[in-house]
Amino acid sequence: MGLNFWLTQLFNGLSYGALLFLLGAGLSLIFGVMRIVNLSHGSYFLLGGYVALSVIKLTGSWVLAIPLAGLTIALIGIVTERLFFRSTGFEKVRSGIIALSVGVLLALTVGRFVPALTGWLPVLLAGAVLAIPLFLFLMRVPAVAIEGDTLRQVLLTVGFAFLFQQAALDIWGGENMDISPPAVLRETVQLGGVYLPLYRVFMICIASVIGLALWLVMERTRMGAKVRATVDDAQMARGVGIDTSRISMFIFGLGAFLAAVGGVIGGGFLGVYPGLDFQILPLAFAVVIIGGMGSLGGAAVGALVVGLADNLGKALFPEISYFTLYAPMALILAWKPTGLFGRE
Repeated sequence: MGLNFWLTQLFNGLSYGALLFLLGAGLSLIFGVMRIVNLSHGSYFLLGGYVALSVIKLTGSWVLAIPLAGLTIALIGIVTERLFFRSTGFEKVRSGIIALSVGVLLALTVGRFVPALTGWLPVLLAGAVLAIPLFLFLMRVPAVAIEGDTLRQVLLTVGFAFLFQQAALDIWGGENMDISPPAVLRETVQLGGVYLPLYRVFMICIASVIGLALWLVMERTRMGAKVRATVDDAQMARGVGIDTSRISMFIFGLGAFLAAVGGVIGGGFLGVYPGLDFQILPLAFAVVIIGGMGSLGGAAVGALVVGLADNLGKALFPEISYFTLYAPMALILAWKPTGLFGRE
């Protein structure tokens, strides 16, 4: 193992860390602002890759797929946040969706024994009828703020993760797919005896540009000041007139956008396949835990640590690569439970 081996592994770890930064930064900001443990965040990564495949199939443009996939998943994230992570505002719509979903499930169950309930139209009509009493019941049940109940957060976001995964399986199928970048990014350059794939260089560059843009927004704009105030003390921020509800919507959409962009870029590196969301999610949480909740700089440092630890662990100690990945996280938490840049 000469110098070229170490330089190659460090470069690979850095490029993988750049990908994890896109996923971990959004997750960190969402928790910092909303105090919600979003276990469906990996689904935005997966859906971003699948939407990009559809865009490329329709338009033939890989470049166009990146913003379109990001904006599409950001819209899904905003709708999810407004309907299900808010105690007030859209009670009737939320109750209607829940009631109709349960009604359709009941109709599908009954349809296994009643031949008349075959086909989507009879099932939907029967589901709508069954949903009426459930909707009336839900409208009489007072909503409880999800921010104060970690168990409900976990159950809700895990449920969404399974729903998104099943939806992706039904729409795009269960085959492994690859997102092919432009030919110029599939080339390799030699630098000092080390062969560097241009696509990995692109991953590092795009993560650096996005990270710099996020830092400028958070540190140099009025919106960034409001976000930082909400992270520090949401109650005090509301007291001085900051619309924390709108800030939460913005951050949730931004987090979903970053995860989707990561899914598009990662699709040319990892591929796109069912189960990728649950495979990538623990790494995203490792990034956030190491860096500290709500810290953009912490997400960057955490992504670098996780990327290097994962790549070097698999290259040097493949039998115990999970230990080399999570050992730094355990040591950092033992030294500083809030993470490197986290605050009490």
